[in-house]
Amino acid sequence: MAVPLRGGCQRAPRGRLASQAVTNLDPRSVLDQVASRRRLLEHPFYRAWQAGELTKGDLADYAGQYRHVEQILPAALAATAAALPAGPARRLVEANLADERSHPRPHLELFDRFAAAVGADTAAPASTATTRLVSAYRDAAPVGPVAALAVIGAYEVQAADVAATKADSLRSHYGLDSVGTEFWDVHAVLEDSHAEWTAEAISELGCAYEDMSPYAESSAAAWWSFLDERETARQA
Repeated sequence: MAVPLRGGCQRAPRGRLASQAVTNLDPRSVLDQVASRRRLLEHPFYRAWQAGELTKGDLADYAGQYRHVEQILPAALAATAAALPAGPARRLVEANLADERSHPRPHLELFDRFAAAVGADTAAPASTATTRLVSAYRDAAPVGPVAALAVIGAYEVQAADVAATKADSLRSHYGLDSVGTEFWDVHAVLEDSHAEWTAEAISELGCAYEDMSPYAESSAAAWWSFLDERETARQA
C-alpha cells in the first residue's frame, strides 16, 4: 500500500516496486509533456506580441493583470519551502525564492519598470482569468509541495523562451529600452535553471505521475485562459 506523503504525493513502499515507482518518474518530462499541449508562444496573443501588432494599451492591460501573478509567486515559493523538511528539495525551492526576491533585484520591482514603460495601472483589479490563475498558485500550496511545484513548474519549463521572445519584441517593435525589458531579460536567463530546480525538487520527493500531472495540467490551462482573455480584450 502506498504511504501518503505531505504534499499530495504517494510514495510506494520500500522494495522492488518502490524502486520502479521512483526510477520510472521523470518530472521534467511530465512538465514538458504538459507544456507541449499548450505552447504559450503559439497562442494568438503572443503571436501578435511577436509580430508587433499589440498596442501600448494592450501591453498596459496585460502588465496590469500579469502583475498579480508576479506578486503571488514569492508567497507560493515561500509556502512550498516551509512545507518541506530540511534537505535537497527544500534547498532547491529556497534557491528559486532567493532569485525571485533579490537576483539582481526583487522581481516585482523589475516588473514594475516594465509596467511603467508601457503605461500600466499597477493597481488594476484582477480580472476573472487572472483570478483563476492566481488561485491556481495560491490554492496549490496548502495541498502540499508536489502540487505547488507542479503548478509552478508547468510555466517555468516555457518561461525562458517566452521571456526572451517578449524582450526581443519589446525592443524591436515597441521601442522599450533595457530598463523596460530587464524583467524579461533576467527571466530569459534564469528560468531554465528554475525549471530544472523545480523538476529536481519533485524528483527528490519520489512521486508518481498521477500525483503531479493534474496540477501541472491545471496550471497550463489557467495560463492559456489568461491569454485567451487578453486576446478577447484586444479584439473587442
